[in-house]
Amino acid sequence: MLVVSLVVVVDLVGGAGMIWLPLLAAGPALAATTNGPRGVLCVGLLAAVLSVALGTRDGVHTRDMVAVLSAIVAVSLASGLASSLRGRRERVLADVRSVAEAAQHALLKPIPETVGPFRVAVRYSAAAAEARIGGDLYALLSTPHGVRLIVGDVRGKGLPAVGTAALVLGVFREAAYDEPDLLDVVARIERSLARNLGSDDFVTAVVAGYPPSGRLEVVNCGHAPPLMVRACGDIVTLEPAHPTPPLGLRALSGQAPVLQVLPFTDGDQLLLYTDGVTEARDHGRAFYPLAEGLERHVCEEPARTLTALHEELLAHVGGRLHDDAALLLLRKPDGAEPAEAGEPAVAEPGTAEPALSKRVRPEAASGAGRGPHPLTARLPFTVGRGARRPGNSRGRPLQDQA
Repeated sequence: MLVVSLVVVVDLVGGAGMIWLPLLAAGPALAATTNGPRGVLCVGLLAAVLSVALGTRDGVHTRDMVAVLSAIVAVSLASGLASSLRGRRERVLADVRSVAEAAQHALLKPIPETVGPFRVAVRYSAAAAEARIGGDLYALLSTPHGVRLIVGDVRGKGLPAVGTAALVLGVFREAAYDEPDLLDVVARIERSLARNLGSDDFVTAVVAGYPPSGRLEVVNCGHAPPLMVRACGDIVTLEPAHPTPPLGLRALSGQAPVLQVLPFTDGDQLLLYTDGVTEARDHGRAFYPLAEGLERHVCEEPARTLTALHEELLAHVGGRLHDDAALLLLRKPDGAEPAEAGEPAVAEPGTAEPALSKRVRPEAASGAGRGPHPLTARLPFTVGRGARRPGNSRGRPLQDQA
């Protein structure tokens, strides 16, 4: 309507006749981008009427007027058809989004704000924004054996990655209720993946639990190490004491996962994430410093902390992520089922010694100066995107670090 009005005003002021009248066809052409077929035809009809009125006023020859009207009618009909096709595609896309959202809710079930003694928050962003689903996975359950959770990343993208994520989550939700030992939960996931994955497929994951004993249990299977925020404000990187291969690759190394037992007292927070966060780059190709961002934004409300982190992450990459990204933060409020805080952290038989608490420094967060992963150095193939050095808090791909 604005374009048609502008053409009319210019013609009335200049009186140029045939010079401006053909531009009236731009009205219905532009209307097809926002209106349905009926709106396009209405604008086309208005443009045709105005062209006849202005042509008569300016004394345009009849033959020229027929040419102008023919152009307006042709453009209006073509634009009406394009508008109809656009509306159909939008309806199909809306259906696809609805199905994807339903699949995501079935795969990544919403996590309540409170689970057991913990306050919880989750932020998930799929790289395929239109589909709203990807290969990252997370779950948090309250079971008879305490609160248990998993955060992982499937190698690859697309529907195969989504199928693998569904398999892992299904086995985890079943085993988390059945198995008293967290290592047995991991073993069941490993056996299921060994039967169903290809030889070059794998899943990196962190499986954690908080049993009634009041200790935090962590099993890291080739995933980026979680970050723990102590009540005093110190940020600790939970490096695995012994490197463990990703889920699905144990047969290549023969290494069994190791259980770490750590104190987790009132006011402590635990952040688990996927490599879509730590591998996010800005225009200068610099990685997002997650540990530094967490130190800036951490507060007593997990939802506020993750909201601030997510906004800063999007600002870092320029508005859109190029990989799936998941963040899961849980906090043990003050006075919630006090753990045995006065006792030293002691490793149970068959478990790894607990990691030492230390303030995260920028150079430690970058992973600089760390040697190659002892597992990947012996693998008979090149591990693709999704494998991480357990000692690298950024979770950078092996090929980048090489």
